[in-house]
Amino acid sequence: MTWILGHVFAIVIGISLGLLGGGGSVLALPVLVYVMGVAPKNAIAMTLVIIGTVSILGLIPHWRAGNVLLKTASIFGSATMLGAFFGAKLATLAFITDTIQMLLFALLMLVASIVMIQRSAGTKKSDDLTPYPPPVCKYCWLWLVSEGIVVGVLTGLVGVGGGFAIVPALVLLGKVPMKAAIGTSLLIITMNAIAGFIGYWGNVTFDWGLMLSFILAASGGTFIGAYLSQFVPAARLQKSFGYFLLTVAAFVMFQNRDTFWQWHTPKSTASANVQRQYHL
Repeated sequence: MTWILGHVFAIVIGISLGLLGGGGSVLALPVLVYVMGVAPKNAIAMTLVIIGTVSILGLIPHWRAGNVLLKTASIFGSATMLGAFFGAKLATLAFITDTIQMLLFALLMLVASIVMIQRSAGTKKSDDLTPYPPPVCKYCWLWLVSEGIVVGVLTGLVGVGGGFAIVPALVLLGKVPMKAAIGTSLLIITMNAIAGFIGYWGNVTFDWGLMLSFILAASGGTFIGAYLSQFVPAARLQKSFGYFLLTVAAFVMFQNRDTFWQWHTPKSTASANVQRQYHL
């Protein structure tokens, strides 16, 4: 039943990707950890493989439509790949515990959910998910590269593709049209996943069978989502999915609450607890 439930969630991940063009990949990590029982560090590395493969499949129609800008992807993607590799290597250090990674992941999900809810609230048309202002500066490549490194580090640390941050960066800083930004972001996410995977290689264990079955389930879900997108208002879906991400973020934080409170326990209280246990 656990195996079936996990792969049902994988299909849901694919459906959300097909409906919204992004966001669903962030569900892969909690499903692998809390449903399939995979250790967080292993799950993060496996998530990178799943995200990268599904992004390649989603990239194909954008490539055929001419919505992938190779020059922009090479500039921004090079920065994100560097960050992803560094983030993956950072994650293998002893002081970066599983709990730290899961809490950081939950915070990113919280940010992503708020962004999705705000965008949907500011949307005037049901098929317009991108109420962005005009580009904020004329020459923004330095900012674009800087954000690319930050996004890449977060990708390597917690396994998220970063599409919710990449697309706005391409539009606002790279002056890229929206359709091209979505297609280019899929190529950049794939590049991130490859760099992060290389960074984790040799430090974690991969369940290749589970990854393959998840990829197949999610890929099938993307076709279902693409079909359903013709009938379901996208803005309403984005808002609902944003609240769903908010719920998942709260669940992950709740699961790691014990360690979180230990960090915030005053030393005097902790010392008193130790002495009390000693006398008992």
